[in-house]
Amino acid sequence: MSEFMDEAKKLADEHPDIVNKEMDQATQFAESKTGGQFDSEIQGAEQQAEGYAGTDQQGQQGQQGQ
Repeated sequence: MSEFMDEAKKLADEHPDIVNKEMDQATQFAESKTGGQFDSEIQGAEQQAEGYAGTDQQGQQGQQGQ
């Protein structure tokens, strides 16, 4: 399984804009289906997933400034 995860992370590194867009859409979908009841948990999960993939928006902003 680590080979699969390595490949997924490599692809995410190559296309962070697509990953962020899709994560945002998934977050909005989940929030709409739960009626806003779990927004903070959903947003936390999104941030963790983006952090793992190396595409978190805070990290991207920091890289652009370097």
